[in-house]
Amino acid sequence: MSTPEHLVFITGRMAKARLEKVAATLPAERFAWSIADAGVKVAALMTEEIIRRRVTIPEGATRIVLPGRCRANPEALSAHFGLPVERGPDEVVDLPAYLGLAGRNVDLSRHDLRIFSEIVDASKMTPEQILAKGLDLARRGADVIDLGGLPDTEFPHLEECVRLLKGAGLKVSVDSFSLDELTRGAKAGADFLLSLNEETLDLAFETDAVPVLVPMRPDDLPSLDRAIERMEKAGRPYMADPILEPIHFGFVESITRYHETRKRWPGIDMMMGTGNLTELTEADSLGVTALLVGMCSELSIRNVLIVQVSNHTRRTVEEHDAARRVMFAAKADTALPKGYGRQLLALHDKRPFVQTPEEIAAQAAEVRDPNYRIAVAEDGIHAFNRDVHTIGTDAMAFFPDLDVAADGAHAFYLGGELTKAETAWRLGKRYVQDEPLRWGVAADEEVEDTTAFKKAGHTKHSGPGGAERTTRDATPVEADAGKPELVESGEAKSSDTEATGDRGARIVCGKLVPAGES
Repeated sequence: MSTPEHLVFITGRMAKARLEKVAATLPAERFAWSIADAGVKVAALMTEEIIRRRVTIPEGATRIVLPGRCRANPEALSAHFGLPVERGPDEVVDLPAYLGLAGRNVDLSRHDLRIFSEIVDASKMTPEQILAKGLDLARRGADVIDLGGLPDTEFPHLEECVRLLKGAGLKVSVDSFSLDELTRGAKAGADFLLSLNEETLDLAFETDAVPVLVPMRPDDLPSLDRAIERMEKAGRPYMADPILEPIHFGFVESITRYHETRKRWPGIDMMMGTGNLTELTEADSLGVTALLVGMCSELSIRNVLIVQVSNHTRRTVEEHDAARRVMFAAKADTALPKGYGRQLLALHDKRPFVQTPEEIAAQAAEVRDPNYRIAVAEDGIHAFNRDVHTIGTDAMAFFPDLDVAADGAHAFYLGGELTKAETAWRLGKRYVQDEPLRWGVAADEEVEDTTAFKKAGHTKHSGPGGAERTTRDATPVEADAGKPELVESGEAKSSDTEATGDRGARIVCGKLVPAGES
């Protein structure tokens, strides 16, 4: 049997008891562990300097894990300790999954699905507008920019648009009912033509552009078969699209046609146009997209044509990009698409509440200052300081209990945080004070420097007498910091209600406040 890996978890005094509980559940045959308590109260306030001075790594350690919100630089600490140092999860409860105990290592860097993103009104846009739109779609995850022609609308600048997009390094397809527009687009250098049927298929032999084949009518699958047979005999590249139809207008039958086409032609390249479902169904598109991309994964359909027109599909490129990565990873693992991250979860979280009401109550009992902490558990929103611990589900109902009527800035801050907490509680999402709610791929996440403290919040800097704004990158004050402590696996001794008495630096309303300030 191999020797267990020896992990060292560096933390602060407030998190130590919870960390011990979780670490004690790690399988002994895989992990030995030590907890290095740096003696400071809040782990998120530890800096490289504090860790270097106050933490001693035990003999035999193989890897060091920092708290997810610790702003120290792992590379610098790795050079100091001579061991690999990494940033762990934000929440202690996620530690087992982070260590791979969920059964798999998640790799979402790969996929096998090509995204064609259609600019549906390209004929009404200027070449410059089309180029800007194409570059934006590519940034979001599109692989091919599809120029959509409109019936009875001339597209005189089609060739110019194709050349502009190609000049920018983009793949281009032309999507039109007009054989003339398809011909012009192909001559200008388009990579793909959408779409040809058995009556217009001759164009496929006059150009190097790869055609997408469709049936004469959605229910005429034999006509698609005949077009496929012709291309197969010629040995030329193509894709086949049996046409996805909207709900109540042939949706189920169209799904069976995709299945039937794959059975008849096991090795051919296929496409699915998902827009007829995402655009024409007034439902949150993320779940619809995940389902359709899952179908593509099962049927080995490696191309999708997407449309992003309606307001409720404004993130459809990002949604398809996230879904294709999850489905590829799950298929490679011969697994269900579960446990591959939170990108496909927008409204709800799989594990929304990271603390129990009892754990929050124990934390509240240790608070020795007047600054409010906010947490969310299954029973509601908790707001507490040294004098108050109140629980509710209506953000506005907290106001009478918080004694901030004379402090407009603080009241404003608490109102914002409590409203965010109420949203999280009602939807079943994770809430972290001073952090934005996470919406998966449905909204961009702020990119932040994980080695530097965040900028100070606004609520302590309002009004003409407000202090100058500063950054939270100074070394936190260590006044009254406790003695560093090392806890080994099998020797855990912290209780759930360990008193801290630390009145050093702390986070207040999103700001680092030195000891002695209220």
